[in-house]
Amino acid sequence: MSANVKVITIGENVLASNDRAAQQVRQLLNEKGVYMVNVMSSPGSGKTTLLTALVNRMKEKIRIAEMDVDIESSLDAQRVADATGVRTLQIHNEGLCHIDADMTLRAIMEFGVEDTDLLFLENIGNLVCPAEFDTGAHKNIMLLSVPEGDDKPLKYPLMFSVSDLVLITKTDTLDFFDFDLKKAEERIRRLNPAAVILPVSAKTGEGLDELENWLLTQMRQPVRN
Repeated sequence: MSANVKVITIGENVLASNDRAAQQVRQLLNEKGVYMVNVMSSPGSGKTTLLTALVNRMKEKIRIAEMDVDIESSLDAQRVADATGVRTLQIHNEGLCHIDADMTLRAIMEFGVEDTDLLFLENIGNLVCPAEFDTGAHKNIMLLSVPEGDDKPLKYPLMFSVSDLVLITKTDTLDFFDFDLKKAEERIRRLNPAAVILPVSAKTGEGLDELENWLLTQMRQPVRN
C-alpha cells in the first residue's frame, strides 16, 4: 500500500442517527395511538389528488390528519384542507430533496397529533432521495402513475424495494399511454416480492375500496417501535 494512502474504518452506519430518530418517531406515535403512513412518488404522480379522495372516504370512520412536504408554497396542504376539512401541515424542507426522521419528529411535535388516528406524510416529489431515509412511518406507500411508464422500477429500484404498497395510479389513462401493467408488476415483484401492488384511479374510484381496506387492516396489526 502506498505510504500516501490512509485507510480508516467507520463502523457506524452513516444513517444511524436518522434510524435512531425514526425509532423516536414511532415510539412517540405508538404512545399516542397514531398510525403514520409515508407516501412517496415522483412529482405529478397524483399523491395529493389520491389522498384527497381517500381522506374523504375515510374521515367519518377515523380521525385523519395530513402533513405535506415541499420546497416552497403551501398549495398541496391547502388543497387537502380545502377539499377534505381535515387538519393539515405544510413542511418546507429548505430546498432538500427529502425529509428525514428528525424533521418529521419536529413537525409532529409542532403539529400535535393528540386527536389523530391516521397521519399521512405526503413526502416531497422525488423518486430517489425520500426512499433513502426512514421517516418513522409505520408503512411506506409509493405511487407509480401510468404516464410515467412501466420502466421506472428498472431505473429507480430503491423506492420500489422499501415500499409496502405500490399504487399504480391514473389507470383511467391506460388507453392513452404505452404502459404494460403486467410488465410493471413483474418488475416490482423482482425487487420486492412482499409488496402489495394495487392499480387505482382517483378519477374513477378504481381500487379505492381495496386501498381503504388495506390501510384499516394495517392499522389493526401490532405496530413496531
